[in-house]
Amino acid sequence: MKRCGWVKKQDDLDRMYHDTEWGRPLHDEQALFELFCLESYQSGVSWLTVLHKRQAFNHVFKQYDIAKVAAMTDKELEFLLSDEAIIRHRGKLFATRNNAQQFLQIQKEFGSFDNYIWSFVKHHPINHKINHYKDAPSQTALSEQIAKELKKRGFKYIGPTMIYSFMQAAGLVNDHEVECSFNPNHTL
Repeated sequence: MKRCGWVKKQDDLDRMYHDTEWGRPLHDEQALFELFCLESYQSGVSWLTVLHKRQAFNHVFKQYDIAKVAAMTDKELEFLLSDEAIIRHRGKLFATRNNAQQFLQIQKEFGSFDNYIWSFVKHHPINHKINHYKDAPSQTALSEQIAKELKKRGFKYIGPTMIYSFMQAAGLVNDHEVECSFNPNHTL
């Protein structure tokens, strides 16, 4: 089996994430919220670090139940700063609650975050033909547009690079390498 070049072959978690999640069109609200948050934690650290702390993040953020995270208190968030199992960054932790509150607003306005975010790609993944993962952009005009829109709506700890990474991970764009066995467009 051939995988995208960015996959750390010696790391089971990285391989499993690539093989079962990354780039697959995602429509579940809670899963979208979790992935959105995980991508926001990546700023300044490696994705592998985030993946290895994912289980702990799921625990402290109530399995990313959006309403429960939106209702977390300052005291609860401050307490998380002492938890060595997660990335202890005050801005990122408080942004998680804030972004949950913004998710709820979008759900109220658009029926679901899924409907809202997928509308930017007309509800169909953008399929890039990437030969090598380094050929994929780190951001695009579309990710800039989405980041700008989300910032206007009050989202924190986001930018065009984080949004593009989220788009890749959630399958809004297909940036699997053409020869990757896990590329939905791969032909044997």
